[in-house]
Amino acid sequence: MTTTVTIFHNVVWSRHKGAVFSALHNLSTAGTIRYAMVQIADTEADRIGFSEVDYSFHRYPMRKLFDGCYEDVPTWRMIARLTSEVLTSKSALVVLPGYHRPEYWAMLAACIVTRKRRAVFCDSTAFDRPRRLLTSIPKRLFFSLCDGYFGFGERSREYLMSLGAKRERIFVPCQAAALPRSFSPERALGERLAARRLGRPVLLYVGRLSEEKSIDTLLDAFVRVWQAVPEATLRIVGTGGLHDALAARVSALALDGAVQFVGSLQDEPLSREYFGATCLVLASHSEPWGLVVNEALNHGCPAVVSDRCGCVPELIVEGKTGLSFPAGDVDALARTLIDAIGCFDDAESTAHACMARIARFDPRSAAVNIERGCATMLREPGDRHTASRASGIGR
Repeated sequence: MTTTVTIFHNVVWSRHKGAVFSALHNLSTAGTIRYAMVQIADTEADRIGFSEVDYSFHRYPMRKLFDGCYEDVPTWRMIARLTSEVLTSKSALVVLPGYHRPEYWAMLAACIVTRKRRAVFCDSTAFDRPRRLLTSIPKRLFFSLCDGYFGFGERSREYLMSLGAKRERIFVPCQAAALPRSFSPERALGERLAARRLGRPVLLYVGRLSEEKSIDTLLDAFVRVWQAVPEATLRIVGTGGLHDALAARVSALALDGAVQFVGSLQDEPLSREYFGATCLVLASHSEPWGLVVNEALNHGCPAVVSDRCGCVPELIVEGKTGLSFPAGDVDALARTLIDAIGCFDDAESTAHACMARIARFDPRSAAVNIERGCATMLREPGDRHTASRASGIGR
C-alpha cells in the first residue's frame, strides 16, 4: 500500500531543489511513499535577472500554482489557494515551504483542521536569524505544531532545537548543489589541474550583488591583498541592485584592472570560473548555508567564508577545503585571503580534499534524508499534538 506526501516549495527557480526533488522522485519508485510536488510560482523578486528559470532541472511530476513572480500574487489570493490545496489534499503528510509568511500559517492551520501530519523546511540558523523575543515566540508556536523539520545542516538543527524542536524530529542535511548536466566528477580533477596549471592567484565571488553578501567588505580586503600580491585578481560573478555602487567603489579604490565584473553565468561558463579560481570567497554577514560552496568544492575549488555561513562546520576543513574568518572583519579577511593563496597552492591535494568532503552532499543523499524523515513521521499513529505538548512551547 502506498502513501502520498505532498511537498510544497516556493519557486521553480531553485535548481538545487529541482535536483533534490528529482532524486526523491527516483527513490519513490522503489518504495511505498509517493510524492506530490507542488511549486507555488516561477521565481522571486530578488532572483529576477540573476538567472533564468530552468525547468529541465525538475525531472519529476509537479504542479505549479502561479505563473511569474511569487511576490506579484496578492497575499489574500495566495492564502486562499494554498489553504484550499491543503484542505482538499488526500495526503497523509504535508511538507510546508517555510514559516515566515502568512500563507504558511494558513497552510499549517489547514493541516491541523484536517488532522494531517505536517513538516516544514527550515534553512535558517541563529547566525542569520538571531533570536529575539517578539519573533521567537511565534516561531516556537509554529514549530511546536509540526511533526518534523528538514534543514540544511547542523546549524539549522541547532537553531530549530533552540526554538523547542526535538532533535530526533530534525532531518539534515537536505540540500545539494545542482551541477551542470555536462559536469563529470570523473573529469573534474583533470579539468581543475589544467585550469590551475599557471597558478595565478584568482579570487572568485559567485552570487547576488546584494547587501547581505558583504561584497563591500570583500573589496576593502582585496585592496590589501592586491598590495601584497599585485598579480592577484578578483572576479565577481552575478548581478543585482548593488552593481553600480560596487563598480563605483572599485574605481574609487583604484582596482579597475584587478577586479572584473563578469555578470551572471550558469552551467559550463560558471564551471570554468570554479576550475580556474584559487578559491571562492563568500564574505556574507547573513548566509543560511552557501550553496556556492558546494558548487566550488565539487570543482575542486576551496572556499574562504565568513563564520556566519551555515556550511562552515560541515564543509570547511581549515587549511584543507577552505578557511573561515569573522564576518565584517576587513583585516581578518585580507589576511585569510593572502593565506589562502599560499595554503592552496598545491592544486591537486586541495582538489582531492574538496571533492572527498563534498561527496556525501549530493542530491540523492539529500533525498534519502527527506525520505527518512517522511517515513518516520508516517509511522506514527494518529495526531501527536496533544495539549501536553502544546503546553511545552515555552520550555
